[in-house]
Amino acid sequence: MSTQSDHGHELIPRPEHTPDALRAALAAVDPGRLEEMQAKKDEAFAKAVEWQSLSPVRGWVLTWARDIEIARRPDLSARYSRAQSRLEHEDPATAQEALRELTSVLDEAMKAVRA
Repeated sequence: MSTQSDHGHELIPRPEHTPDALRAALAAVDPGRLEEMQAKKDEAFAKAVEWQSLSPVRGWVLTWARDIEIARRPDLSARYSRAQSRLEHEDPATAQEALRELTSVLDEAMKAVRA
């Protein structure tokens, strides 16, 4: 696991981009999603064989690295949860702002895992 820490408090170090490291990290920060992770991994590997391309596997790795990045960083996790809870707000401006914030969190997490 990486020891990069430039975002304040982190629950765990950023994991390497391997299935085992990602699974271990998810088990630490959001174990309720392990079955979902495995199902998505199975789908990605099946598509990789069907398409004769590693693109689905790369996508799986990046998606889970991003989600783990959010879960391991309380700052991002709080922003993500707050935005999600306001997505269907009755005020369209509030819902639109929530969508912008959600997009911002996802972008920040993806940028961090690609660095």
